[in-house]
Amino acid sequence: MPDVYAAITQAEPATLEKLGDAMEISAADEQHRAMVEAYLADLDLAAGARVLEVGCGTGAIARIIAAVAGEVVGVDPSPALLRRGRALSAALENVSFEEADGRALPHADTSFDAVVLHRVLCHAPEPERVFAEAVRVLRPGGRIAVFDGDYATITLANGPDDPLQTCVGAFAPEFVNDPWIARRLVALVAARGLEVLTFRSHGYVQIREPQYMLTIADRGADVLAASGRIGRELASALKGEARRRVAEQAFYGHIAYVSLTASRP
Repeated sequence: MPDVYAAITQAEPATLEKLGDAMEISAADEQHRAMVEAYLADLDLAAGARVLEVGCGTGAIARIIAAVAGEVVGVDPSPALLRRGRALSAALENVSFEEADGRALPHADTSFDAVVLHRVLCHAPEPERVFAEAVRVLRPGGRIAVFDGDYATITLANGPDDPLQTCVGAFAPEFVNDPWIARRLVALVAARGLEVLTFRSHGYVQIREPQYMLTIADRGADVLAASGRIGRELASALKGEARRRVAEQAFYGHIAYVSLTASRP
């Protein structure tokens, strides 16, 4: 099945609401915010820097960037997610949003000091084209930051044949177009002639309050039921099992993320 993000403009309103909720839950998590702040520090933004975030969704990351940048422009193809982003960012005068496809940005060449691609390339049907556009609008000497999941590492399992890992197996094809993109980032950047400045690994684990990892279990269970592979009762049981583990302090969820910053000559 296709990655829902790759066809976001065709997504149902209920699906968009769930996706937006997951974006906000993830960005609010302390571990996740620490990873974002780490790669933003690697960008070394100058005062007043003009930053573009491609695939901004609800603007959760754009709001974080706004605290250290002069101006943040977020682009996303989904009108519904952008409406939510504008509402959540209403108090921030240095944040704006535009409806646009990352493969054809409506901006002039070399018009931004920095570009951020936060968990975007893994969803893009043509990641090379999205990255090429990001480089095009970046000024010489400007920096680009890419943050993405090494989604082939997602686990909810406590052992072999764990039923919760079945949820992960169903989740990934529906919500991640390319789970291996993190392993090709350096080659992708080098092909565009940029200089890699930093490449970092970030381990993300949730055990006691696993709000985001529970969304993976829930979304995977829903996919299994919707596809007819299991019944609704079993899907509910899988969700219940995840919450039982939380209550008994036996839950474990982990994803490896990577961040890369590079400079345009």
